[in-house]
Amino acid sequence: MDGALAMRGGVSRWWGGLGPRCLGVAVGLLLDRTLGEPPDRWHPVAWFGSAMGHLERRGYADSRTSGLRHAAAGVALGAAAGLALRPLGVAGVSTAVAVASAGRMLRHTSAEIEELLVTGDLEASRARLPWLVGRDPSALDASGIAAAVVESLAENTVDAVVAPAWWGVVAGAPGVLAHRAVNTMDAMVGHRSERYARFGTAAARLDDVMAWAPARTFAALVAIGAAGRARDVLGTVRRDAPAHPSPNSGVAEAAVAGALGVELGGPLRYGERQEERPRLGEGPRPGAEDIRRARALVDRVELMIVAGCVALWGAQRTTRARSTR
Repeated sequence: MDGALAMRGGVSRWWGGLGPRCLGVAVGLLLDRTLGEPPDRWHPVAWFGSAMGHLERRGYADSRTSGLRHAAAGVALGAAAGLALRPLGVAGVSTAVAVASAGRMLRHTSAEIEELLVTGDLEASRARLPWLVGRDPSALDASGIAAAVVESLAENTVDAVVAPAWWGVVAGAPGVLAHRAVNTMDAMVGHRSERYARFGTAAARLDDVMAWAPARTFAALVAIGAAGRARDVLGTVRRDAPAHPSPNSGVAEAAVAGALGVELGGPLRYGERQEERPRLGEGPRPGAEDIRRARALVDRVELMIVAGCVALWGAQRTTRARSTR
């Protein structure tokens, strides 16, 4: 009985804090849209990366157990930073979301590459592409660069817009910064290489788990915002996403491919490693104009999240006001 009462009390507290968390998420996303990324020397995510690099140098071993300890330390560090912000309420959530989000940077960089492609400066667009993706751009033609940018807008909008918002609504500042910690560790050690094949497994799996719901939320929002192509979006996700090696990137990229009516995926290179990614979507390969269309689509997704969070905050305020009459 006591356990049931405690559970109901916990649910009640969570529900009572939903409106403020939603408002904090909306404000945080708007802050990122307005201010963008701080310089690396002042960016808390860069500080976290430096700290985890130091821990890796001290504790690295070619084993999954060592990698699990490393991932646990990173999650604890991120969650602790979020807990320190929690007493600030709405301001704490908005600060965490603003720090963890990067929608403005994604859209700005994609626009720069689009402009370089439009002017025919292929070498400059190849040089700029590593700001968004980790693949080797040296052999990519204009269509390959455009496909990489569209795929990055899809995948990174999940990681750097939808996931911070989702975890902010669900768990406040600790959830936001725990996710950012996991996602940063995945980028640092979660890739397939001789050094990280075992050490990075825990970070990679944790990232998959924490991005599972945000990726599917993103696909649903793309379907809503795709101007009459919801059936194409959902059909492409069902048909093509399961073949992708990532359980979440495949969903995001397939959703955008279906919304734009283009084909993504195909061969790509990471250093000396060549991969053949599954084809996602049906239609022509992307061009510079499709970068613009993808950027507008993910921008709509972010604005839909802001509007939805403000609506939830307002609805809870209205409900509370009525209950106190």
